Amino acid sequence: MKTIIQTTKAPAPIGPYNQAILVDNTLFTSGQIALNPKTMELVNRDIEMETTQVMKNLCEVLKAAGMDFADVVKTTIFLNDMEDFAKVNEIYGSYFDHKNAPARETVQVAALPKNVRVEISFIAIR
Repeated sequence: MKTIIQTTKAPAPIGPYNQAILVDNTLFTSGQIALNPKTMELVNRDIEMETTQVMKNLCEVLKAAGMDFADVVKTTIFLNDMEDFAKVNEIYGSYFDHKNAPARETVQVAALPKNVRVEISFIAIR
């Protein structure tokens, strides 16, 4: 059974997609960028601020599905500059128990929506 997950505490979709889809006990989140959910303005003064906003957005999507970061089993991080990897990794890592951290890939891409520097998506299982 497919359930659409929506919360006003994360940015509203800016295209034909949902914030997340729950299928049975598995949650698939859409990629989040550093949009402030209240203003829909980018929070992008620097990569640290951008990454923090992305993780806050993903936290709210997880909460809306009745989950938290301990339920995340797979992440994908898209960067427009691999030079930002260490800074993103430090902030990202602060949200997880390192012994039980999810599987992950990080890739550099040519461009991201709204010219952001980072986009992250999750798969989580209850």
